[in-house]
Amino acid sequence: MATSLKLDDAMKARVQHLATSRDRSAHWVMREAIREYVEREEKREAFRQAGLQAWEEYQQTGLHLTGEEADAWLARLEAGEDAELPPCHV
Repeated sequence: MATSLKLDDAMKARVQHLATSRDRSAHWVMREAIREYVEREEKREAFRQAGLQAWEEYQQTGLHLTGEEADAWLARLEAGEDAELPPCHV
């Protein structure tokens, strides 16, 4: 699939400068930039969807951990312990 992309002269020059410094083509630089952007945005959207799903589940069940409970669990993990997630409660 061929796609056209219009860039202003300043952006074209920046892309060309990067391409030259990396010993790559401008086409490669632009494809790589788009690939990285799409991957990052897909991860961001997945994270957002997981948050929305967690919020919906919380609204339905009321199950949660307090901030203190979560922090204590994370501190144990950070210390190298094989700590299990505390049980959620209402």
